[in-house]
Amino acid sequence: MANVGFISLGCAKNQVDCERMMYRVQEAGFTVQPDVLHADVVVINTCGFIDSAKAEAIDFILQMGQLKQQGLIGKILVTGCLSQRYQQEIIKEMPEVDGILGTGSYTEIVPAIESLLNNKAVSDFASIDTPEQECGRILTTPEHYAYIKIAEGCDNRCSYCIIPYLRGKYRSRQMDDILYEARVLAANGVKELLVVAQDTSRYGTDFAEHKRLLPELLRRLCEVEGLEWIRIHYTYPDEIDDELIEVIASQPKIVKYLDIPIQHCNSKILKLMNRRGDEKFLRELFAKLRQRIPGLILRTSVITGLPGEGEEEFNELCAFLKEQRLERVGAFPFSPEEGTPAAEMEFVDSEVAQLRAQQVELIQSRIMDDYNASMQGKVVQVLVDGFDEEMEQFYGRTYADSPEIDSRVWLASQDALTEGSFVNVRIDGVADGELSGYVLED
Repeated sequence: MANVGFISLGCAKNQVDCERMMYRVQEAGFTVQPDVLHADVVVINTCGFIDSAKAEAIDFILQMGQLKQQGLIGKILVTGCLSQRYQQEIIKEMPEVDGILGTGSYTEIVPAIESLLNNKAVSDFASIDTPEQECGRILTTPEHYAYIKIAEGCDNRCSYCIIPYLRGKYRSRQMDDILYEARVLAANGVKELLVVAQDTSRYGTDFAEHKRLLPELLRRLCEVEGLEWIRIHYTYPDEIDDELIEVIASQPKIVKYLDIPIQHCNSKILKLMNRRGDEKFLRELFAKLRQRIPGLILRTSVITGLPGEGEEEFNELCAFLKEQRLERVGAFPFSPEEGTPAAEMEFVDSEVAQLRAQQVELIQSRIMDDYNASMQGKVVQVLVDGFDEEMEQFYGRTYADSPEIDSRVWLASQDALTEGSFVNVRIDGVADGELSGYVLED
């Protein structure tokens, strides 16, 4: 049977889709390669969310095209958001691509590969509202942590966001299917489970009962033997209720870390973005969360240069961030996406938007410096993620750090550490914004 290589770009949700495709391909008898060289088919699972993600995807396609021209790989199959968004353009303008699948056609990965191997062109775009079909996964994360996607699509319709046009309406997975997958992951050594969706807090609202079921799902995930950390991403502020807060506060396995993308705090801009709430609401929500969940780490993302953002609105955002001192903040310049309402509005020049994002990053770096200083001398639990050959040092994460997007803790130890183990560490230093410490003997 043929060899197939995969490249997955973009978010963790896209990564889960790729892992499912890899499983289907392997179950069909193909060999899934750890890299792409000499693969008979290379699958590029793309992101098409913003300009930088699109540029990255196009670069990878062109790189694979060069390898194909040199005879180092075979066919090229493009899947994911970029192919869904620009299906006609890819077919017409990128002759190196042999086939494309839309976001509603992930389940057709095996027939698509078989067609390409038989020199037949592939172009398959099923409904983006297709219900999720359950299957296994081949993890591409380290063995001790994994993402679990609890829903697909989005109904929020933020004015700047293209995702609903690429991923369809919100579709929650059945709870029993999620719990079964969690048990399988835990049985295979996963200790940290990262709960993801376009909007995790809306889980279950599309079922007949129209009820928020994330609290119940979390309680039942906490019962899964083997899981030690459960981390929640992408909770929308207006969907966080008292029941969810109580579950996070009371369940020891749920790390006290919440990812709440606010995007802005100014009322006018939030309204133009078609988002609910205002600065007063956000301030009260963060105060309640911190009061009810001791030790809570808050992560958010903000967009600079949005339609309607003048100096006054931007200064309001900066003042809000300085006041709230959120521990983790990502800042992104506005990217006008064709097909979205915001792209038709008058927005800030891209250079100004970029400069404003840099200003936010500077504010956040000072907050992080203070946070890191406050950690000196403390003993914290760290999940060992691996060993850096160049640094010749082990590294890991505290509950305050999600993989890939947050910081590491560099570890000094007299003994070799085991990846995926938990150790107690006394923090005694910081370099380049990352903590360091020494492992305490049991």
